[in-house]
Amino acid sequence: MEKGERSPLLPQDAVGQEPPLSMDSPATPSHLDPAPQGDKLGSWGCCCCTPGAKHQAWSRGPATSLPMGSSCIKCLTFFSNFLFSLLGLLALAVGLWGLAVKGSLGSGLGGALPPDPMLGLVLGGLVVSLVSLAGCLGALCESSGLLRCFCGAILGLLVLEAVAGALVVAFWGPLQDGLEHTLKVAITHYQDDPDLRFLLDQVQLGLRCCGAASYQDWQQNLYFNCSSPGVQACSLPASCCINPQEDGASVNTQCGFRVLRLDQAAAGQVVYLEGCSPRLQQWLLGNILAMGGCAIVIVLVQGAELLLATQLLRALAAQKVVEDPGPGPP
Repeated sequence: MEKGERSPLLPQDAVGQEPPLSMDSPATPSHLDPAPQGDKLGSWGCCCCTPGAKHQAWSRGPATSLPMGSSCIKCLTFFSNFLFSLLGLLALAVGLWGLAVKGSLGSGLGGALPPDPMLGLVLGGLVVSLVSLAGCLGALCESSGLLRCFCGAILGLLVLEAVAGALVVAFWGPLQDGLEHTLKVAITHYQDDPDLRFLLDQVQLGLRCCGAASYQDWQQNLYFNCSSPGVQACSLPASCCINPQEDGASVNTQCGFRVLRLDQAAAGQVVYLEGCSPRLQQWLLGNILAMGGCAIVIVLVQGAELLLATQLLRALAAQKVVEDPGPGPP
């Protein structure tokens, strides 16, 4: 038969098509059915899986998805911890920025007062962000190890908070007695730290008081002492004044000038004579219920996070049992 002629034994429709696969012909890739895309997506869907886990998922086929209730728990755990991790990272960034701006990062350790109020913000933000990130990634990747670390950290925080609450209740009396000493130390270091100066001014303005036990406590400050050669000698901060603005738009920083040289009656017309220690104790007693309520809310939030993570761990364990039922009967 010449080239280009059609065989009369073959139908016209079969021209150009591949011959049927015989029993002796080897199988070629063109005759094999393509692998289902669903299996590939199910096996390689999790970007957090290790290579070994991906190989096992490929050999088993599509992974078993969590039930609807467990999926809701997973989403709640992820989004709640994602929110707390953002808040923790924000607090950490603000604290580090404050320490860097004032140049007090790592300085002043071992002093009578804490090195810097921003240091507490840094430590708190670091702890919250690390714990929340562990819970967030554990829920996203369905990692039992990260979720166990998250549960352990939450339990540790709950234990520390319980111990701290018990210590506060047990030593409530000595803590109140130590307020006066703390205020006197703060008065001594009034010019050393701008944050400390701001806090002490806010306490005196808000509670309408001056000094620790009385306004004469400012004699312990090196700059306000009457024996000081500076211009602030025998004076008081503007936060001690009864009317620091003096009906003006801005605060008159000289309203307490030379007040310590006046007698008590004349000084009482310009500044507050009562110290802040009794007023602060009264404020703490009046707001003890609010502070207790805030502590209870924090504990309840942590308990809810712990419960969600525990339920998700149980769901993951049940899913693992379904995927790996073990060897069958002989």
